[in-house]
Amino acid sequence: MKPALAFRQPHYPESWQELPNGRLVLSAIDAILKPWWEKFFGYHLLKVGALSQEVCTLNSPIKHQVSCCVTRTMDKANIVGDIDDLPLLEHSVDVCLLSHTLEFSLDPHHVIREANRVLIPNGYLIITGFNPLSLAGFNRIIPYRRKQEPWNEHFFSPMRVKDWLHLMGFEILSDERCVHSNLTGKMSEHFVANYWRKFASNYFTSFGSVYVIIAKKRVLPLTPIKPKWQIRAKFSSVKVPSMNVNSSKRNYFSSKTK
Repeated sequence: MKPALAFRQPHYPESWQELPNGRLVLSAIDAILKPWWEKFFGYHLLKVGALSQEVCTLNSPIKHQVSCCVTRTMDKANIVGDIDDLPLLEHSVDVCLLSHTLEFSLDPHHVIREANRVLIPNGYLIITGFNPLSLAGFNRIIPYRRKQEPWNEHFFSPMRVKDWLHLMGFEILSDERCVHSNLTGKMSEHFVANYWRKFASNYFTSFGSVYVIIAKKRVLPLTPIKPKWQIRAKFSSVKVPSMNVNSSKRNYFSSKTK
């Protein structure tokens, strides 16, 4: 298994427009997450990264929504900080969104650990990213494309991301794929292209170029084991058998002497 650490500083995009067909990817993610936002309750919703900030969360009943970005312009984020070192208290967030954050981080495993730290027990974690086992991931092995962004970054398979989540005690609620395209060039609206995308979404669901994983943080409560009270045994008198034996012997000897 390849290490998750990046050996160079990734370039984190400031907007979906910097990614190929980014607006199409964003609309597909919004379509998948739209019915889920109504199911998330709490007080605080955290969006990590500039791409997460642009994800539509209008259907969420959570009113306090905060975005944390590495950008220095305050109009882009409510909190300025590193995505792998969130300036938030432990167990202070109900829902955390990591939209295409792992691909553009030095230590993606640590990014998930930070999200796990700030999430409350039974909180929700949403992760989106590029699927390496797809037409979009195929661009990483084409010589003239693998040096271009974002194909030069490190993509992580959904199975690997779910393994990380399982190790941290998360329960996977949903794992969906979308955008069955290589995402290069302008997306064609031709009949053949639309037919292929519809066919692939029905029969090749695992090979979608974008994955959306929704997980719930499970924390098992520790029940202290109470010490068992030792009940004292009831007092009962003990008869000494030697007294009966001696008395029988005396009676025997007295009868003999007579």
